[in-house]
Amino acid sequence: MTFKEAVETTLEVATGFQTGLTALGGYKTKISVSNTRLLEGSVDIDLCTTALYPNDNRWDYALAYDKQVYFVEVHTANTSEVSVVLKKLQWLKDWLSNQAPNINKLKAQAPYYWIQSNGFAIPKTSRQYRQISQAQLKPIKRLSL
Repeated sequence: MTFKEAVETTLEVATGFQTGLTALGGYKTKISVSNTRLLEGSVDIDLCTTALYPNDNRWDYALAYDKQVYFVEVHTANTSEVSVVLKKLQWLKDWLSNQAPNINKLKAQAPYYWIQSNGFAIPKTSRQYRQISQAQLKPIKRLSL
């Protein structure tokens, strides 16, 4: 199953498939790929699910590159936002298991990425840094695939 087919068979995001990195809007500049022909498409999960989960901390984006799906959250990287992003990650994992099994089957080996929307302000000695380290979700400036 292709990423496009997986998205189209997932009721909550069925109309959200976009070619390339279009679904990321202005944030598409934070992602680079070594071969654009392997870029299959993207979806704005947050936009597609806002009406269904208005009060939840929803994950931002999914994109497919070289037959693998990556999940990207563009968010402020400071200590006060760590708990929010970790809630978003848990929401995504639950959503993939319960609502998006076809997309879940295509996820990459290391599928989750937090891309900092601005600077990085999480001290390495803080509890929050330990939390993101355990979750394997340290913020990065850019994602290169």
